[in-house]
Amino acid sequence: MSQVEQSRVLLERRSIEYIPENERRGKVSSQFTLWLAANLQITAVMTGALTVVWGGDALWSMAGLLLGQAIGAAIMALHGAQGPKLGLPQMLASRAQFGALGAVLPLILACAMYLGFNATGMLLSGQALGQLLGVHDAWGVAVFAIAVIAAAALGYHAIHRLGKLASALGLAAFAYLFFRLLGHEALPQLMAAHHVFQPGAFFTTVSLAASWQIAFAPYVSDYSRYLPRATSSTKVALAIGLGSAIGAQLSMSLGVLVAAIGGAAFRGHEVAYFVGLGASGIIASALFFCVAFGKITISALNAYGGFMCLSAIADACGGIRLRRGVTVLALALVSAGVAVAAQHGFLALFKSFLLVLLAFFTPWSAVNLVDFYLLSDGKVDPQALSDPKGRYAGWNKAGLAAYASGLLIQIPFVDCAFYTGPMVKWLGGVDISWLMGWLLPAVVYGLIGARARTDAAAPRAISIPQKGE
Repeated sequence: MSQVEQSRVLLERRSIEYIPENERRGKVSSQFTLWLAANLQITAVMTGALTVVWGGDALWSMAGLLLGQAIGAAIMALHGAQGPKLGLPQMLASRAQFGALGAVLPLILACAMYLGFNATGMLLSGQALGQLLGVHDAWGVAVFAIAVIAAAALGYHAIHRLGKLASALGLAAFAYLFFRLLGHEALPQLMAAHHVFQPGAFFTTVSLAASWQIAFAPYVSDYSRYLPRATSSTKVALAIGLGSAIGAQLSMSLGVLVAAIGGAAFRGHEVAYFVGLGASGIIASALFFCVAFGKITISALNAYGGFMCLSAIADACGGIRLRRGVTVLALALVSAGVAVAAQHGFLALFKSFLLVLLAFFTPWSAVNLVDFYLLSDGKVDPQALSDPKGRYAGWNKAGLAAYASGLLIQIPFVDCAFYTGPMVKWLGGVDISWLMGWLLPAVVYGLIGARARTDAAAPRAISIPQKGE
C-alpha cells in the first residue's frame, strides 16, 4: 500500500510501540482543533457551574477559571510537546522516571481517571440523547457508548478527524448559546450585582481549572506522537495549550453564567436547563445533538487512553498484548455502568473527583517534566522504553521517592468533601495542595534524580528504529 493510500485509512495499525519516522504525518493545527473540541463540551460547562453551585461569585469565578486554565494548560502543553520527540504514549514514557514496574502505579491511577471522566461524560450525554430521542437517559447512555467505542476502536487518525468536526460544531453551538444568554432578562442584574472577592472560593476555582487541564497531562502526547520528529516543540505546545485553554474557558464561563441565572432550577436537570435557555423545538434538538456529539471526542480520547494504559500495564507485567477493540468495549461498559448508577448527586461527586485527581497527578507531572526537559534534555531511547525488561526495568527509586513526597506534602493543605487539612484554616480556607504537590517533587527529583544518574543509566543518544526492525 502506498503512503497516499495509507493516509486514507482510518484504522490505526499501531498500539503502544514506537511510531517509526516513515509513518509520521499530520499537521500541528490538528492539535489545536483536537483539544479545542475536547474542551467545548458539556462536562466543562458543568465544571464551571460548580464554582457557582458552591457559592462563588460569577465574575470572580470566571477570573479564577482563567488563571487556572493558564497554569494548567501550560503544564499539559509541555507534556504534549513530548509526543513527536518520543513517538510513544505518554504513560509508557513514564518508565524513564519510575521504571517499568514503578510506572504501573500512575498507570492504574490514569485508568481510574479515564473511567471517571467517561462515566461523567456518558451521564451528561445520555441526558442529552434521552431528551433528543425521547427515551430514558439509560438508553441515551447506551447509544452514546456505541459511538465512543467505534471512534476509539478506529484509533489515532479517526479521533483527530473527529476533533476537527466536533470543534466546528462546538463553536457554532456555544456561540449561539452565548448569544441567547446575552438577551436573558436576568443577565444585566447579575452583572450589576456587587461582586465580592472570596479568597477561598477564588483559589478553589483556580485549583478546579488547573486540575481540569493537568488531568489531560497523562495522555496528551498520545495524540501528538504521530507528528514528524522535526516538528517544532514550541508550535506543538502552543497549539495544544491554546486549544485546550480557549475551549475550557469558553465552556466553563458559559457554565458559570447558566448556573448563576438558573439557581436551584439548574441542579439535577443540568443538560435540559442548559439547552432550554437557548431554544426550543428544532433548535433545541440541534443543541442536544451538539451536546452529545461534543462529548464523543473527549470520551474517545479517554477510552483510547485507557487502552494505552492497560496495554502498558499488561506489557510491564508479562508482555501481554491487548486488542484495542475488545479493551475499549470493556472500558466503555464499565463507564456506562458507573454513569447509570451515579445519576444523582453528580455535581458534588464530580468536584471531589477532580480535586482528588489533581492530588495524584501533579507530583507525577512534576517528575516527568523535570526529567524530560532538565535532566534528560529531551534525549531518550524509545527502544529501551518499549522494553519492560531493558534499561528501565523494575523500579526507579528516585522517581518514586519524589512522587511520594508530592503526595505527602499535600495532606496538610487538602480541602475536599471527606478531609480538611490543618493548614487550610490557617490559610483562610484556601486549598494550595496542588501547588505544593507540584513544586516539592520537582525540587526533590531534580536533586536526587540527578545524583542517582550514573553513566550506565544516563539516556543514550536516540536510536530510531526503522520499519521492519
